[in-house]
Amino acid sequence: MDNNDFERIRKALNSYHTWPGVYMFKFIVPGDHEKVAQVQALFNSKTAQITSRSSSKGNFVSVTAREVMVSAEQVLEKYREASKIDGLVAL
Repeated sequence: MDNNDFERIRKALNSYHTWPGVYMFKFIVPGDHEKVAQVQALFNSKTAQITSRSSSKGNFVSVTAREVMVSAEQVLEKYREASKIDGLVAL
């Protein structure tokens, strides 16, 4: 993603969400415990609600995290951090 994409997403987030507020992140990662742990580590383990579910064959894991975000920029920063995880797909 380039800066124009992030600016477009920032505007959309600000028009659909009130900050601070709970934001839901959804990711799919390869069915590797290390990858799942990397995604979970992006979020505060004490305040975020994190669930994961393996695909039927175990090749992939979907991870959903709900956490209070204070701004669209904070949401975008989570996506920037997540994009560093090899094989991750953000939904």
